[in-house]
Amino acid sequence: MTQQFLRDLDLLRKKVVSLGSRVEMAVEKAITALLDDRQELAEEVIRDDADIDEQEMLIESECLKILALHQPVAQDLRFIVTVLKVNSDLERIGDLAVNTSDRASRVACQDRPRFPPTFREMGDRTKAMLRAALDALFEQDVAKAREVIAADDAVDRLLREMYALVKDRLRDEPETMEASVCMLLAARDLERIADLATNIAEDLIFMVEAENVRHAYRREQAGRGSGS
Repeated sequence: MTQQFLRDLDLLRKKVVSLGSRVEMAVEKAITALLDDRQELAEEVIRDDADIDEQEMLIESECLKILALHQPVAQDLRFIVTVLKVNSDLERIGDLAVNTSDRASRVACQDRPRFPPTFREMGDRTKAMLRAALDALFEQDVAKAREVIAADDAVDRLLREMYALVKDRLRDEPETMEASVCMLLAARDLERIADLATNIAEDLIFMVEAENVRHAYRREQAGRGSGS
């Protein structure tokens, strides 16, 4: 293992940490913009998305360069593969933060919807999952990654509750249709961010333990449910 290879890996790690921090901040700003009518935050998220996209492309290029020049094997190869996957997931999370910011702008043009506690809990849980997934990745903490995977069920449950709440609201207050649908779509975006945080946790487990756990947790839960 050459010193240049080690320097390239270290630089790649730093770039992924930087991208993760930027994406996490974008999610935080987007949720705050929606809940607290902070339009300046929504505009920041939308404006900064081009930089996130550029950083994602630079990381991908760096990964391909390392693969071509150093031909890593074993855990180093798994690290590069994991970075490529996580890099893509982070860019997608950034896009979802933009979606949420767009919805914040649309809601601002209408009567403010009454965000139920369910939505706020979804926001809190989603942010916590993303934070924990990134911590697990940077600390190579498999136990924490498994906690992220297990936490995804709660966000899925909250999304189902949101569907029921919006359905009832539309029945009782049809005049709130546009704002209510916008809120439901934002909840769907949060659930997708939680799914991508789960992907990051699963990729970390693959990197550290060479174990592919994608879908395994859900299969296990389904098996338990059918046996009860």
